[in-house]
Amino acid sequence: MEIFVLGEGSYSVDATKKFIPFDPQMDNYKDRPASLFIHVNPFLVKMGDDLILLDAGLGYKDTRDELWLHQHIRNAGFEPDEVTLILMSHLHYDHSGGLVVEQLGRFEPSFPNAQYVIQKGEWEFAIAGKSSSYHKDIFEVLERSAKLTFVEGSGEFKPGMRYELSGGHCPYHQVWWLDDGHDKCFFGGDELPEPEQLIRRFIAKYDYDGRKAMQLREQYGKIAAAGGWKCLFYHAKSNAVGTVREENDGFIVTPV
Repeated sequence: MEIFVLGEGSYSVDATKKFIPFDPQMDNYKDRPASLFIHVNPFLVKMGDDLILLDAGLGYKDTRDELWLHQHIRNAGFEPDEVTLILMSHLHYDHSGGLVVEQLGRFEPSFPNAQYVIQKGEWEFAIAGKSSSYHKDIFEVLERSAKLTFVEGSGEFKPGMRYELSGGHCPYHQVWWLDDGHDKCFFGGDELPEPEQLIRRFIAKYDYDGRKAMQLREQYGKIAAAGGWKCLFYHAKSNAVGTVREENDGFIVTPV
């Protein structure tokens, strides 16, 4: 198993839910009051015959009108068309924006050869367009042109690829456990988004069920520590991949 971090940088988000690029070397936090600052890290995993994308970032482009996500995949030594599976934790915009791309004035799936794997309840809620956290136009493109596969509840998608309906960050959030028999990694989406949330116990106000999400983080930390799982932290400021160990009734995360 090979793991690649496809970092898309840092952003500020205010009440309008717009994601504005933020460069700590150039920008001042005080100029963006009442904002949440986040970091975005989709992941690429080579596992057996599959090239897997775990969530898809914001879908922003570089100065050459190319998706950052596509460029990062090329930097890892692959072509975007080689991606076979896109395993989604949920469909909030900062995780789903890169699922589509504009080409010649028309939006198309960013990964035409890939199978998009989404929890059915999450898809139904997202495409209903009842929350500004979701961009319905993205899902309409996918519905028209992408290879969609919906899963329900928890189960095994393919040998070594297990999904678990978790429902802490949003009602139909899911997490992924990947195990090729030699290496294994856990992707917790926004229920284990950064190492700090594992180290510090707290209830996040942006979670659908904050108490449940907090309890899930501790549960995932214990499983990762006991089983030697690498954890992939989608919103990590740095060190987006780490191993976990329990110590003195808490957790310590070691970068990989």
